[in-house]
Amino acid sequence: MSGMNPRTVLVLVLLIVVGAVALSFGIGRRSSAPELVWGQHGVQDGALARPRAVAIDPQGRLFLVDFTARIQAYDLDGEHLGITFTTPDFRNGRPSGLSIDRDGNLMVSDSHYHCVRIYTHDGTELKKIGGEAGKSPGQFGYISDCVQDAAGFYYVAEFGQNDRITKLDLDGQFVACFGANGQGPLQFNRVRAMAFGPDGHLYCVDACNHRIQVLTTDGEFVREFGKPGQGLGEFHFPYDLAFNSAGELYVVERGNHRVQKLTKEGVPLATWGTPGREPGQLADPWALAVDQKGRVHVVDTENHRVQRVKF
Repeated sequence: MSGMNPRTVLVLVLLIVVGAVALSFGIGRRSSAPELVWGQHGVQDGALARPRAVAIDPQGRLFLVDFTARIQAYDLDGEHLGITFTTPDFRNGRPSGLSIDRDGNLMVSDSHYHCVRIYTHDGTELKKIGGEAGKSPGQFGYISDCVQDAAGFYYVAEFGQNDRITKLDLDGQFVACFGANGQGPLQFNRVRAMAFGPDGHLYCVDACNHRIQVLTTDGEFVREFGKPGQGLGEFHFPYDLAFNSAGELYVVERGNHRVQKLTKEGVPLATWGTPGREPGQLADPWALAVDQKGRVHVVDTENHRVQRVKF
């Protein structure tokens, strides 16, 4: 660097440092080989037809629902566990959300039937929440997701007819509604999924606003992050999110065909995935789940498969 003026030397040093930090966090790594790729297109048990939601229970069973409305259980290596079931009726449309309640049961967002159904791992229905269509408190439109907190309260997300989140007690009775259609704080345009962060706040994928909104469990706005785009920390139709045990957030983007890893404040740490059909590539991914080992199971919807990666 002899002969360079001090300002040029300083700029070069800063670029080297920034580059090293970025590489240490994996920023800029758009794709790497997944640990595992599994799934094949079909309608028989063990096959998938555009899988759209995923959840992993405490016993390590991975549940998928696809566009045939089948809910199937697999182990974490993609072996079918001999469990396949459906909701009572799916002529109006199939479920679009899966999650696990505090007791380890499977919660199914039966979107077109305005309710949440809770099942044991083998498909025995334990409970139904909601079922009455409408806009009034306690009524529902298109339900996209449901999560339950440690105190037993349910949070039900809707979009379309109602862009809001409804809080219910352990018995499924109405507590509060928060949110409305729009682009401002505590306004939504297609809440696709929710997850509780390590801070106890509710993180909401505001898909068509291309952002994540963070709320208290009482429905108060905390912060938001993300904006439309393809850069780091930007989103194009984020569709699902999940935290790992270290409190890091993974967001799958249907529009950018990738997964981003961020801090809970929205600072980008790494990305994974590029558009395509090969391993490490994604086509309209709708969902993801993180297992107890920190591995990310990405639902590669239009490729009719699941890819497992750790990053």
